[in-house]
Amino acid sequence: MPIELGVWKINGVVERIHFSSIETERKLEDIITHDVSIIDPSLMLIGRQVLTAFGKFIDILAMNSEGNLVVIELKRNKTPREVVAQTLDYASWIQQLTYTEIIQIYSEKNPGGQLEQDFVDHFQTDFPGTLNESHQLIIVSAELDPATERIIDYLTGFAVPVNAVFFHYFKDGDNEYLARNWLIDPHKLEAKSSSVNSRKTGKAPWNGKDYYVSLGDGIHRNWEDCRRYGFISAGQGKWYSNTLNLLKPGARVFVCIPKVGYVGVGIVTDEVVPIKDFQVEIDGESVPLLETDLHVKMDKDVDDPDLCEYVVRVEWLKTVPKQEAIWEKGMFANQNSACKLRNQFTIERLTEHFQLEEE
Repeated sequence: MPIELGVWKINGVVERIHFSSIETERKLEDIITHDVSIIDPSLMLIGRQVLTAFGKFIDILAMNSEGNLVVIELKRNKTPREVVAQTLDYASWIQQLTYTEIIQIYSEKNPGGQLEQDFVDHFQTDFPGTLNESHQLIIVSAELDPATERIIDYLTGFAVPVNAVFFHYFKDGDNEYLARNWLIDPHKLEAKSSSVNSRKTGKAPWNGKDYYVSLGDGIHRNWEDCRRYGFISAGQGKWYSNTLNLLKPGARVFVCIPKVGYVGVGIVTDEVVPIKDFQVEIDGESVPLLETDLHVKMDKDVDDPDLCEYVVRVEWLKTVPKQEAIWEKGMFANQNSACKLRNQFTIERLTEHFQLEEE
């Protein structure tokens, strides 16, 4: 059962804003198609009303930054049995899609577009070597009846990657708002299905919480500043900063300085922001990070959203100076500023080195 969402306007008096159903499911589909990131910022639109081999249409087909397909099905007025069965039927089709077939679907839905090039432009990262190693199923609705919730909960118990997202619609004068709620925490669901998919693909499972962070210590940022003020950062281009969007509050990050080793582990407490908006607390007062005594200047291209530095707040659990960095042969390293840490050897060795409590 999702947590109830309440919204209040505080404008002299406290007044609750009541949500209502959006005028039409078609309008909601238009909104999601226009910007699929309102469901998940790590998604890219593949196509709308995608025809399957058995003559049914998938409302929205998307892809995540790992090259896996995501089916987004609007509930409209279907019964619980219909919407879940139909979504599972779509899953049976998309899991068989080959690299070539996915490229073809994208080309048909995006005339003149090239998936490989558009993927790199959208995610600002390399195109994956393989596509469709796993998939996700998302049912979108203004509300969900208890029967559908029970069915989804039952399926996720067997690691079926199906979830539901609710959009609450608010109107206040001429202003319209959408608020999003998940039925199940997406990270927990992904971790559960990852364990099953790893047995099929040979890819290591992800535990749903641990991330690797590559921190370039040098002229653009300094590890001692990160330790002192509680942050990690990346910039000088969207290719470097975009992956920081993966880091949500509650995520655990293991920070590695390239060609040096691991220097810290902490818990993310806030989502990524441009450096000019990042503040730290000094003597009980909030001070812009750029106005603190930093080892290196971090204000290069500060007003350019593509090139500026982006910052994520971290509560450090353990850190060490750069000269005491931890590295062992076989540990994980990657060129991305942030990515999921699946390497169990790395997690186990760092848990021991940093003297972390094992969960």
